[in-house]
Amino acid sequence: MIIPMPDDETYSTGGQVDAIAVALIDGAFDKKLDVRVVVCQSLFKLGKERPRMVLGSCHSYLHKHPKLPQGHRVEILNVAERICRESLEQISRPLAIDLVQLASAEMTQSKTVLPDWQTAASGVLVALGCSFCNEVMEEMLRKFQPGVLPHFFVVQTLGNLAAANAYGVLPFLKAVLGTLLPMLGLAKQDNMRWVFSSALAKFSEAILEYVANIDMAPDPTVTSTVYASEIGSAYDVLFTVWLQSKEPKLRMAVVEALGYMSHLMPREKLEEQLPKLLSCILKLYHKHPDNPLPITQCLAMVLDTATTDQCTGLEVQLDGLLNLLFTQACLVSENGSSAMLKNQNEVLRCFQMLERGFSDKVLTGLLTRLESSSEKVRIAALRIIRHLINASGTHFDAKKSLVLSGLRLMLSETNNKVKKAFAQVIVALAHHEYLQEEGGGQMIEFLIKQCALPAETLQVKKQPSDAEHVSSDSLRAMCENILQLLTTTVSDMEAVLWPRLLEYTISVDYAAAVSVVCKNAAFLSAKKREENAEDYEINYNRFVDIPKPHALCARLLVLAAHPRCDRDRGCHVLRLMKAMGPNINKNTVALWDTVIPKLLQFLEAADEADGGDEGQEWSQKSWEDLLLKLLSKTLDEADSEDWSCDLGAALAKQIPLYNEQQADKNFLYKLLGVVLRRASTKQFIDSHLELMFSTTRHSSKLEREGCAVAFGYCASTHLEAVIDKLEQLSRSDSHKKSAGIFSRIKVGDYRHVQDSCIRFSIMPAIQCSC
Repeated sequence: MIIPMPDDETYSTGGQVDAIAVALIDGAFDKKLDVRVVVCQSLFKLGKERPRMVLGSCHSYLHKHPKLPQGHRVEILNVAERICRESLEQISRPLAIDLVQLASAEMTQSKTVLPDWQTAASGVLVALGCSFCNEVMEEMLRKFQPGVLPHFFVVQTLGNLAAANAYGVLPFLKAVLGTLLPMLGLAKQDNMRWVFSSALAKFSEAILEYVANIDMAPDPTVTSTVYASEIGSAYDVLFTVWLQSKEPKLRMAVVEALGYMSHLMPREKLEEQLPKLLSCILKLYHKHPDNPLPITQCLAMVLDTATTDQCTGLEVQLDGLLNLLFTQACLVSENGSSAMLKNQNEVLRCFQMLERGFSDKVLTGLLTRLESSSEKVRIAALRIIRHLINASGTHFDAKKSLVLSGLRLMLSETNNKVKKAFAQVIVALAHHEYLQEEGGGQMIEFLIKQCALPAETLQVKKQPSDAEHVSSDSLRAMCENILQLLTTTVSDMEAVLWPRLLEYTISVDYAAAVSVVCKNAAFLSAKKREENAEDYEINYNRFVDIPKPHALCARLLVLAAHPRCDRDRGCHVLRLMKAMGPNINKNTVALWDTVIPKLLQFLEAADEADGGDEGQEWSQKSWEDLLLKLLSKTLDEADSEDWSCDLGAALAKQIPLYNEQQADKNFLYKLLGVVLRRASTKQFIDSHLELMFSTTRHSSKLEREGCAVAFGYCASTHLEAVIDKLEQLSRSDSHKKSAGIFSRIKVGDYRHVQDSCIRFSIMPAIQCSC
């Protein structure tokens, strides 16, 4: 093993660490790969602590061993590059000059392209060029002489350095371009044409970066027109000659360069070349179907320049552009490759550029595609519309009514993939104040409709093999999150959601979404009540579709009965009751503000107990007793016969809501029984006892039990009325009509069974009443 000590005392410390550094350098190319990795990492860590000493040792080692294996030189140069990038500010100018000369010699020593070695040396030069740009550029320009085709990696290093340090390279760029242009005709091999194209792309990008950040630039007088002549000349060679090459990699490099160069060309030249350039770019899509990204990136830059400069030649190509871009937008990556995703983003950028000058045509075309029978087409159109809403700024605001009108077609969509894309569009609409326009409420209704989707069965969940399948469960969860996001973070949405969310608390169609509706309505109501907002108190004459106070109170009391159902709806319902207290009955506010927090604590304690080691069974009866007690005290505080009767009437009206939820219907009857116990109007009591009994499904034990308990509550203060009603019901033949599953049996067969069921209802009612 060779372990030389550096002769140059300038970089040594005089301690043992010098020998350690040299030993690590010597072992950087160990035969075992894992040892090699550890040694190089150790050398890098030491270099971050002692960059001057380690870099000096690397310089000395390479300089003294010209016949060192290429792989060993590569490892040392790679470590040196990493140290330079991490500790550039600690490197002195003399050391930097030594390293620049060393790396330049390593890079150009072989005329043949040896990628690993020469890339490592080039990397050192680029890293040093971030602080010592003049020194690196002077060294490179010595090897970049007029009339002589330079080394491949000299050109590549110049391009990479321009990308890494635009401010440092730009003062040299006019001279570099002046030398480079005559060389383009000398480049006959594809690899040299490729590296020149790549460098021109990076030079153009550096100019654009410099001009875009001119306020921080060393020379604020520089403009892009300074380089227009040279870039225009380079364009002629690349477009007319090199782009015709049969080598795909060269064509892609040329395309990338043309995109950047289009920003710098003289305007009249771009106007002249635009039809030919666009036509050529569009043809490349057919030649390179597997690698469209560079083509789309180029197209986006050309369109950016053309629309900014308002080139008249663009309109002629518009239809072809839109059709081809939409075809690209419909492409779906099978494996989710990053290149395909980047291409999709560039396609969106192209539509954004075209929308600047042709917004009506672009938008109309996209809305028309929503009528397609292809889900891919509809999804692509929605994705583009969402991007335009987010990226087009205020100049797109004039299209709000047209956008909303066109999107209404999606409200009846049945495909979950498309519905997911549409829900994402609604998020964009909300953030940009579209939903305040006419028709915005329908978009919110669409979200709530998805929140009410039924849960999928296990069998359905196992079926999909499509990687992009969107299940009803995932769509429902997504829309629930979106609704919460809009409610809690988009302040402009309050005017859209409040108090309209309350409409959906009583809707039969959206009963399955009532938990998430209550959750968001509770947030808004509590916020407005706390802020004492002017619009907190609801004008029921203005919002005619909002449930009236008695109807809302009745609905929430029933929903609270089974707090663990429907994604723990109980807490959300109770919070909404508390927040809405002043809107329901001002006399009960103090009671609800005191009792409801205790009920919430009860639920939280029950949840903790169930989850702990000492878990205890949930007592449904105890919970119902608490709610019935709350209702009883509420009626006492309201102290109004009319209000109590209105609440009872609301409960009775909502009975059909629970025809499929027997447990909820059971509790509704009990609530109605408490109200009847408080009532004093004979006709009201009699009619509602009749209604309860006639709407009870007597074959259901739960409904019979609820009805019987309700009769019992009423009998505690109106015993005679209840007994009379029971006697009347037992004598009546009207109840001998078919009910439930017995309606499918012949009259002679089911009459005995039905009579038994009704007796099962009457007998418990008599027992509860006595």
